[in-house]
Amino acid sequence: MPGEEIEPTETEALLQTRHELGPRYDAELVAGFAERIERAVQDQVSDELARRRRVEAAVAAAGPRQLALGILSIIACIPISIVLGVQGELPALVVVLAGIVAINWAHAATGRRLP
Repeated sequence: MPGEEIEPTETEALLQTRHELGPRYDAELVAGFAERIERAVQDQVSDELARRRRVEAAVAAAGPRQLALGILSIIACIPISIVLGVQGELPALVVVLAGIVAINWAHAATGRRLP
């Protein structure tokens, strides 16, 4: 079964069954338990590989979005700088530029974060 977990009580039950049945059934008991362990390990490996593929896809997709945001930020920054610079509104210009930088920084940080 996918997602099957091997509980410590199952190991104890296997040992108890082995004790009750005797050495004649050792090979079958061990083989069945080994198969369950293999399936559990394969499920964990599959889950980890799927998670890594999702992370790689998310990181790869973040690059073009970050480039687009950077270009749009520069395009937006030019007219804002001209208007506020001509009017002598230096504090407002600093606030607007800091906001643009913060948005770009936040987007870049979330694009590199592992999901």
